[in-house]
Amino acid sequence: QVELAESGGGLGRTGGSLRLSCTASGRFWSISQMGWWRQIPGKQREEVALVSETGTTTYAESVLGRFIATRDNARNTVDLQMNSLKAEDTGIYYCYARLGVVIYWGQGTQVTVPS
Repeated sequence: QVELAESGGGLGRTGGSLRLSCTASGRFWSISQMGWWRQIPGKQREEVALVSETGTTTYAESVLGRFIATRDNARNTVDLQMNSLKAEDTGIYYCYARLGVVIYWGQGTQVTVPS
């Protein structure tokens, strides 16, 4: 069983930066994948960044080179450093964890970047 607690988010600016943080807690042995998804208005929820237990990280093409995901297995956290923000980054960002075939979601945190 895993609970995901998110922090960060809020109002950004074009070209600026924001940092999101997620901490996993509960009763579990290991987390296979941990990262972030987002829901942009008018679009389906999409993967932003995923980090494996060994540190392998994948990014959506739209954020590659701008966002950095960092996972700390000792603290059971995954952070998302968001740089060079664009208006199209506006949406709700969800922390994500997969344990085997079971998926857990955070409540979501709003990120707004005015155009």
